[in-house]
Parts: sequence; structure tokens; C-alpha cells
Amino acid sequence: MEYKRILTIQDISCVGQCSLTVALPILSACGIETAILPSAVLSTHTAGFSGFTFRDLTDDMPAIQTHWQKEGIRFDGIYTGYLGSTKQVGYVRNILTTMGKENAVRIVDPAFADNGKLYPIFDDAYVDAMKTLCPAADVLLPNITEACFLAGKEYRETYDENYIQDLLASLATLGCSTIVLTGVSYAQEKTGVVVYERGKIRYYEHRWIAKGCHGTGDVYASAFTGAVLRGNSLFDAARIAADYTVRCIENTQDDPAHWYGVKFEGVLPDLIQML
Repeated sequence: MEYKRILTIQDISCVGQCSLTVALPILSACGIETAILPSAVLSTHTAGFSGFTFRDLTDDMPAIQTHWQKEGIRFDGIYTGYLGSTKQVGYVRNILTTMGKENAVRIVDPAFADNGKLYPIFDDAYVDAMKTLCPAADVLLPNITEACFLAGKEYRETYDENYIQDLLASLATLGCSTIVLTGVSYAQEKTGVVVYERGKIRYYEHRWIAKGCHGTGDVYASAFTGAVLRGNSLFDAARIAADYTVRCIENTQDDPAHWYGVKFEGVLPDLIQML
């Protein structure tokens, strides 16, 4: 297999398994050289911890990119996650369009909303900024809430296949022809992933686990990206990432002391085997 280099752009939460502390080990386990561009550094993530520290790295991003360009550094893939501001979105859009090698894969995880609501730090202006990343992405990786905000559609707790098809078609008008929509459930005790690829829709259904874990979205996006860079089809990558995320939750759910993240490390051999 060709040795590839990917850049992932998101924050570092020093404690709490999410963002870069998830992306770096998972992508590395996939056999991919992983470069990082931190958007911010936090002492912990923001879900359940209080009094955390936060260092915004927005103003460092252009200088880092300039140095890479001077050194002739380019990437086979670019994968974006949680970004902290509309200004960062603008910098990242430039990186997506200038820092990839020929045929580089660009994957955007919007990472700004869930359960029908924006994360507290974000507003409508951020959603509008995120829309401008869609044309630069080869694959958009939203959950249903993020898809609704981006497409300007009503969020629903219950829905059918026609609703999902309409949501995907509206989202595609933003300029991204390939979308992997996560957390799509048509039946009790089941959930799944819809892969929309140039108008063709495929669905992979898997077990739904009531007790979720913080950081599973980052686990999914990282495993998906790693599988794509390993040469898997988009549908196979979506399936592999879903199965691995379920294994991570299963590995965590019986440990009440581990409320702050998902124990993904112990089942990395499973992901390697799936690949």
C-alpha cells in the first residue's frame, strides 16, 4: 500500500477522548502518516468538566500554512473537525483548496450541532460560514442536526426515508456531491449511516446502543477517513467506521467511571482487522 500523509484540523482537548487525541491515534493505526493543525488547546473538553482552560490558536494557523508551503509540504488527504470560529473556517477553506496533492481526498466533519441544537459556542453566522466549506469537500460527514442547519430544513426526531432523501438532496445543492449522514434510524434498536454518492443512496444499518459516549462522532469520522485513505470505497469505509464505533461503545458502557469519553484504544486491533 502506498504510504500516505493526511492533515487533520481540529482542537486538542488534553484530557477527554475527542478531537485530535482521537484522530491522531486512529489514523496512525490505519497506517497513515498524520499531521495535525490544532485549532485550539483545552485542558479538558467542555462536556461535563468545569473551569477548563482554553487557548485559541486561530492566529497561528496562517503562519503554519505559510511554513508548510515554503517547505513544499502537501497532503494526500485533509480532514477537518471541530473549528472554533468563522475566522478559522475561512483559513481552513484556503487550506482545503491549496494544500492537497493531486487527487487528495478532502473530508469535512461539520461538528457544530447535535440533538436539534447548535453547540453553545456557535450561532447562525457560523452555520453560514460552514456552508462555504461544502464546495471544497469531497465528502461531507454531518449528523442529521448539522445537515438540517446546513440545508435550512426542519429538524425532526421521527422521520422516514423520504425525509432523509429530501434532506440529502437539499444538502447537495451547497456543492458537495458526496455526503455520509450519520445517526439515521428507521427502526427501534437500530441506527445507521446513509451514503449519498452523486445521487445514489445506500444505507448501512447497525445496532443502536442507548447509552452513548462523548467523542464517538470523532471516532467515527477518524475511522471513516482512515478507511478511505486505505483505499476502501465510501460505503465500505462507512460500514467499517460504524462497526468500529459500536465496538468502542461496547468496550466503554460497563465502566461508569469512564463518563468523559470512549475507550477506543483497546479495540484498535479490531479496526486494523476490519481494514
